[in-house]
Parts: sequence; structure tokens; C-alpha cells
Amino acid sequence: MTKKWITAFAAMGMMAALAMSQPAMADVTVTDMMGREVTVEGDVERVVALTAADCEILYALGAGDMLVGRGEYCDYPAEVFEVPSVQSGYDTNIEQIIELQPQVLLMGTMAQSEEQIEQLENAGVHVVVSDAQDINGVYDAIAMIGALTGKTAEADAIVQNMQEEFAQLAVETPEDPETVYFEVSPLEYGLWAAGKGTFMDEIANMIGLKNVFDDVEGWAEISEEQVIERNPDHIVTITMYFGEGPTPEEEIESRPGWENITAVADHSILNLQNNELSRPVPRLVDGAKMLYDFVYGGAEAAEAVTEEATEN
Repeated sequence: MTKKWITAFAAMGMMAALAMSQPAMADVTVTDMMGREVTVEGDVERVVALTAADCEILYALGAGDMLVGRGEYCDYPAEVFEVPSVQSGYDTNIEQIIELQPQVLLMGTMAQSEEQIEQLENAGVHVVVSDAQDINGVYDAIAMIGALTGKTAEADAIVQNMQEEFAQLAVETPEDPETVYFEVSPLEYGLWAAGKGTFMDEIANMIGLKNVFDDVEGWAEISEEQVIERNPDHIVTITMYFGEGPTPEEEIESRPGWENITAVADHSILNLQNNELSRPVPRLVDGAKMLYDFVYGGAEAAEAVTEEATEN
């Protein structure tokens, strides 16, 4: 046997020994938020996330490098724009997703179908569904994605921090609390409000406010007359402003018939256009703090919060 062959056999033996010494990749099993048990063979390294919330949670966990595709509405943090985008929601494009060769697709329940899930799973893509509708749902989503990506410790730390931060903001609701109206769709597109069972409603209660639409479930279409009649002390809008024309606050104040609403008369309108209160992610804590400071911090603090919300 030549020296060359001896060297080759030795190298092969070393490689085999090294392979045997490496721990076998363990399968990952999670129960998604539709109650489906999903098992992924080996470590998860390639993920496509269709919802902005799931994308944001991945980055919060330190798993952003696993993201190989994103829904077109994923916009936070800024580095997510470096990731290829795919169509999502009603326009979900199965071919685009499969081309990215993900092991896992994170998708929401809205506009997704069993047929789409079946197509993806037949192509070898494991589908994991998230559906956070309240704060506990946010905790569940963070824990689920943490388990999926091997970031369990990070997920536990994020959830614990959120719980502690919320506990510091919590106040006992007074007998006659101030009221708030959460406008999640502006008049231009038809008024919608956050009602009972949403994280906005939970946060309002947490900081001692009463949601004027806590008698409706979830996200609900409402009328101008209802807002005027319920006369909120504060208004929170999430309308984007692109620097031209009236700001969302100015637009609300200019609506005919709204001038006698307490929030409008007192200029107590907060625009949180960066999804601090409208997306089920760890930044809900930031939104809760901003709302608390806006309501209880006095005029100067309220002005500072408004400026910070606009700058961000």
C-alpha cells in the first residue's frame, strides 16, 4: 500500500471518528397555535415567516439569521428588508416559498387554507401556525418560536421581562376611570376599533383605563356616531404618516362633529404608527409605556411621547 493510500485511509478514519463524536441532531417537536403537533427532523436552520409579528419575534430571539424569506409586510427590524420577500395573506404564493427551500414556514391563520398547508407539507416544508390574539397568546407565540429555533432560554427571558415590565405599569383601575378609543383603521378606510379580548384592551385595563369599545369582541367595525356618543378621554391611532398633508392627529381633530369629544378638545390623541401597540410582539411593552406616559405624565411628557412615536 502506497504512502498516498495510507494517508487517505487515515483521513477517512479521522472523519468517521469525528462524525461519530458529533451529537446527533435531535428532532424538534412543537405544538402550534392551531393545536397541530409538528416535528422537524434535525436542527431548524431555514425559516420563512409570512407575518410581521413572527418575523419580529425571530429577530428578538436572536434567530434572524435563520430567516430565508419573509412576507412582504414584515418591516421590523430594519435588517429584515435584506431578506427576500414573498407574497402572503390572500396572495400567498406557494411556489415562491418552496423555491426558498425552507424547513419551516411560519404562517398566521388569516387567509390561509388547509389546501395551502397540504401543498407545502407535500413539498417537504413543515408548516407551523401562530395566532396571538392577546398578551398570553404573545407569550405562547414567543415560546413556540423559541422552541422551534433552539432559543428556549432566550424566549423564557423575553417573556419574563415582558411580565415584569407589565407588572410595573399595572395600576388599580379607579371607580371612574378615564376612557380610551383605539382606532385601528382610520375614517378613510372605514372605522375599526380594538374591542374586548385584544391586547390593546388588556393594556388599557392594565394601566387603569377603560376601553370605550370593551362591549364588542376583538377587532370591530364601528361608526363615527358611536365614537362621538362614547366620548373618549383619549384616542390612540395607528395610522401611518408619510410627511404630506395633515397628520393623523390633525385629521381626527378636523372631522366634523368630533370637536366636542373630550380627547379632541383636549388634544389627547396619540399616534403609535410603528406597531408598538398593534402587533403581538415584545414591543407591546414599549407601547404600553408610551401610552402610560402619555396619559399620566402630564403635558410635557405627553408631548415627548408624541415626538418619540413620530421619530421612531
